[in-house]
Amino acid sequence: MYHPITFRKFAVTIFVITLGIGIGSAQQKSKKKPVKRVNPAMAEVKDVAGLPRVLLIGDSISIGYTVPVRELMAGKANVHRPRTNCGPTTVGLAALSKWLETGGADKKWDVIHFNWGLHDLKYLGPDGANLQDPAKPENHQQVPPGAYRENLVELVKRLKETGATLIWRNTTPVPEGARGRVVGDSVKYNEIAAAVMKDAGVEVHDLYSFAKERQAEIQKKADVHYTAPGYKVLAEDVVRVISAALEE
Repeated sequence: MYHPITFRKFAVTIFVITLGIGIGSAQQKSKKKPVKRVNPAMAEVKDVAGLPRVLLIGDSISIGYTVPVRELMAGKANVHRPRTNCGPTTVGLAALSKWLETGGADKKWDVIHFNWGLHDLKYLGPDGANLQDPAKPENHQQVPPGAYRENLVELVKRLKETGATLIWRNTTPVPEGARGRVVGDSVKYNEIAAAVMKDAGVEVHDLYSFAKERQAEIQKKADVHYTAPGYKVLAEDVVRVISAALEE
């Protein structure tokens, strides 16, 4: 016999159970970690047989021009980079062997275009806090000039062992207002690097002067980084230098 009250209780029970399943499912979905966006510069590069191999080493400035360099050199060279920010020279010393195996430990490099500097000259706090006020005496540069020179000498020695054509890309400008860095320190560190490269017979790509001449148009305000169009402009000069080396 049909009982309306009993049927309604049954219907309400089914509704509550269904609602609970729905909420539980939604909660499970919300707990899933969001998909992390991979910077295209860090994408794995599959070599095209017969093309020369180029390795870009550097910090976020080089990360910014990596993709446009690849696009401009498509069909002309396989352009790789370590799938990380290469940071200061201290990181380079620790990780260079691994970076040189990018794309295959058994493969050789034709050209290595490399830089360290902006991370070396930046200021840290006594507890290692990033980008601190250079005017405060308790803060210090991550890698002071003397250590920077010693590190570069060792890094260039290791890079020369690859047999690749080496191109040192000097450090781009620090603009007014950039946090944790001092305007003019790029010049000081570039002078140290220039002496090291001269002694080692390594070509210098003067991207500092190239960027300085166009600083107002291509660089962000109070920031060592560049606009998207600015990175494309830098990439054009990087490609110019690498292409010349490959032709030789």
